Amino acid sequence: MKDEPLLEQTAVDLADDEAVSDAVFEDVFNTADNATIILDQIGKGLDSKGEVVLADSCPLVTATRPTANPWPKIVTVNYGTGCTGLNNNVRKGKILIIVTGPRLETGSKRTVTFEDYYFNDIKVEGTKVFENMGYNNNQNLVFSATLTGGKLTLPNGKFIERAFAHQREWTAGLLTRNIWDDECLITGSATGKNINGVTYTNTIVTALNWKRVCQFIVSGVVKLERDGALPVEMNYGTGDCDAKAVVTRGGESKEILLKHKHRVMGL
Repeated sequence: MKDEPLLEQTAVDLADDEAVSDAVFEDVFNTADNATIILDQIGKGLDSKGEVVLADSCPLVTATRPTANPWPKIVTVNYGTGCTGLNNNVRKGKILIIVTGPRLETGSKRTVTFEDYYFNDIKVEGTKVFENMGYNNNQNLVFSATLTGGKLTLPNGKFIERAFAHQREWTAGLLTRNIWDDECLITGSATGKNINGVTYTNTIVTALNWKRVCQFIVSGVVKLERDGALPVEMNYGTGDCDAKAVVTRGGESKEILLKHKHRVMGL
């Protein structure tokens, strides 16, 4: 009887679920960051009613000021019943962002929640908090990013759970007017449960390189660990803006394609 391969399907599925979860919540970061950049640009544009429309297309983005004070502001990104946007992804519902201060102000926070929000028919839940931690020794701005109660529910009712504590070091594009030159290095760890109910811990062992212009993480290594099994490593590559990653366990490796949709959706 042949031994079970080191890189059995359970290990590949674990990495695949991790990749989809990461892609969905990174898209949320992109949306929240874009909205608060626009908010900073309009400055004192809130009228006496405490509301301003930042965009009049899908999504409809509005900012409200719940009190007479300049902060906090509440940004609502409303995709309505659905629209196709960046990278041909379909989003519907609302992303709600409470902003406590200017994006580049140390200590300012952005708290993100969801109201019937779907990304490519995957329901997204949880609370995501970004906090400006100031500049590090490399003179790069650092944001902490935490996710609690993260949950992705597929159309068939199965779901993925996720929580994380990350730091994002801004390495390029922070102060330019062109958002598409933005880059971050992401470090930290996560815990979760994949679609098959397998509980895992994720540790970033080589910082993940995020580029706003690319659909997926372009480099870095994540280690996935679960009880009773050898760890799995997922390598996002060396910087190319592509949809490839390599999953390795023991001495066996397999290339997978990164997607914004889950494999069980047949897409």
